[in-house]
Amino acid sequence: MKNTALTHIHEGLGAKMLPFAGYNMPILYDGVNAEHETVRNAVGVFDVSHMGEFILSGPNALALIQKVTSNDASTLTIGRAQYSCLPNNEGGIVDDLIIYKMKEDEYLLVVNASNIDKDWNWISAHNDLGVEMKNLSDEFSLLAIQGPKAVEAMQSLSSIDLSAIAYYHFEVADFAGFNDIIISATGYTGSGGFEIYCKNSQVEEIWNKVFEAGAAYGIKPIGLAARDTLRLEMGFCLYGNDINDTTSPLEAGLGWITKFNKDFTNSVDLKKQKEEGVTKKLVAFEMQERAVPRHDYEIVDGSGAVIGIVTSGTMSPSMNKGIGLGYVTTANSAVDSDIYIRIRKNDVPAKVVKLPFYKKSN
Repeated sequence: MKNTALTHIHEGLGAKMLPFAGYNMPILYDGVNAEHETVRNAVGVFDVSHMGEFILSGPNALALIQKVTSNDASTLTIGRAQYSCLPNNEGGIVDDLIIYKMKEDEYLLVVNASNIDKDWNWISAHNDLGVEMKNLSDEFSLLAIQGPKAVEAMQSLSSIDLSAIAYYHFEVADFAGFNDIIISATGYTGSGGFEIYCKNSQVEEIWNKVFEAGAAYGIKPIGLAARDTLRLEMGFCLYGNDINDTTSPLEAGLGWITKFNKDFTNSVDLKKQKEEGVTKKLVAFEMQERAVPRHDYEIVDGSGAVIGIVTSGTMSPSMNKGIGLGYVTTANSAVDSDIYIRIRKNDVPAKVVKLPFYKKSN
């Protein structure tokens, strides 16, 4: 099991540590609900250094990215990032990822920790274009500084105007006394903030300065358990739960990152699927009674017939009700459809809703 460069700090803070994607990771510190509310209302810091980072460079770097990803990376300009996925040949998804255009012929690909080797091998197998590839996953650390007070709390650590970095844009600038730090207005929480990419040798000093700067703003360390409740309230897909090797991007509601103005892996079959329509869809639902839906619970209709399965579920800390994502037959996928979640042989009523679950007025 791997450690991040900050594992000893998490242990010193009394974090509950558990294996996650081959890494020894902090799952919680004070408790999921308290940490969740810190990010929704103030500012919290996640160590997500387990994520993978690849650099693709050379004159054909864009061509390779266009070939293996579903979104149209040709629209990227330097300083912009894009959410995308790697389709497989069977109609499913190898992984989802974020693509950063660093320079004219250089891109940073950020992939899920559990899929680092899988993604590297997949992209390498399609690299017949002479693109230079570097796997920097073991050299880089990543901090997600998330929450509505993140910009104000961190401004003293950089000479650039953090508030000017738009969503899914980034700057390479000074931060916490170091130069050439990637400051990215991305994140997985829906509450604003940044992700900071730095070298392993820099991250402990950056972590300490981040907490000094944020002390007056109620900054706290946040574990991966709250990261999951935060992303679920926004309806963001989690690889291995809501998307995987057998779910198509169109079934998963990711048609917006599936662009057919170019050829990419399995694009012919996916285009046909779009034209003919999918037979199942990923939907968001809220429980109509006090109950917690869980991964792999069956979804049934009013007659008790199984129509799908829950992929993610929790008791929403912000809304104090059970929420979830799951695949159902297309006939049962419309907003306001009545469905039922089978919990210990009881069919508990739920309703299909529009994402996100969490809206700032809540």
